[in-house]
Amino acid sequence: MKTMTVGELKAQFSAALDQIKQGETIVICHGRRHEKIAALIPYRQMTTRERPLGLLQSRASCVIHEDFELDDEDFLNS
Repeated sequence: MKTMTVGELKAQFSAALDQIKQGETIVICHGRRHEKIAALIPYRQMTTRERPLGLLQSRASCVIHEDFELDDEDFLNS
């Protein structure tokens, strides 16, 4: 993983895109303290990565009983 400031990214944008195409992740830093603000990753990594179902996965559960019924009108009015 490579780290670049905003100025470096602007000056070397085409080279950075080539590195990303080759599978490298580039982290963008900003300001005097070089605060990390973003990461550029190859598109194929974004689309193939499995994502968790939600923030509460493995922390909470939900059970819907077989006799549960809610018609469209009740759903819209709730």
